Amino acid sequence: MSNYEFIKTEIEGPLFIVTINRPDQLNCLHPMGNAEMGKAFDEFAANPDLWVAIVTGAGEKAFSAGNDLKFAASGQKSPVPMPASGFGGLTSRYDLYKPVIAAVNGFAMGGGFEIALACDIIIAAENAKFALPEPRVGFAALASGMHRLPREVPLKKAMGMMLTGRTVLAAEGKEIGFVTEVVPQGKALEEAKRWAGMILECSPMAIKATKETVLTGLKTADLKTAFDHKVPGIAKLMASADHKEGPKAFAEKRKPVWKNEQ
Repeated sequence: MSNYEFIKTEIEGPLFIVTINRPDQLNCLHPMGNAEMGKAFDEFAANPDLWVAIVTGAGEKAFSAGNDLKFAASGQKSPVPMPASGFGGLTSRYDLYKPVIAAVNGFAMGGGFEIALACDIIIAAENAKFALPEPRVGFAALASGMHRLPREVPLKKAMGMMLTGRTVLAAEGKEIGFVTEVVPQGKALEEAKRWAGMILECSPMAIKATKETVLTGLKTADLKTAFDHKVPGIAKLMASADHKEGPKAFAEKRKPVWKNEQ
């Protein structure tokens, strides 16, 4: 994997961990940090040996406080463009069918919250705080937050957050529905690894087919139309060694050995 200046990456078997590593700036992302995040998730997406990713922030204060407004206000010219995959390398990445877990260890504000919303599971420390406060500084949540949040929680709850820019604590986030699990402070990454472990017990091809089916189906309002449309991942799964290994392992009363290949 590549060497980075503003993030850290770790590989633990099939698990890929990305840490936004600017704790003194509350893990805000400037263009250079976004470029590194984009590259890291490009590498994750392309590597068949990596099955699940976790994204988190360095320290205990912040997951990410979003866009680096100080850099934006400085007038400095960005040496790199925003990656095509969006803020944090995730918010415009619509073809990643491997699971991504957000381990939210503190503030998730603006673009930081949008990164978390782009993940499949959000594990939040009890001190985590979420908001889309962009209107308070003359901006709007343009990194997909205005579209993802009302798709993931009831509309009036989403509008209540977005039209006020108010901060929501982890417990309320779970009640509203965008947080999967709340854990004690300092335990978000540990719990995210536990969830990743449960995912890794499953066939990676089945997991990818499941995520692809869900995300594709959400584009269609009619249930029958969504059900009748079979995504490419399903055909790959049915033709795979994993599809044969699951029943065989069950019959032999052993753990399956997934191959992640056809």
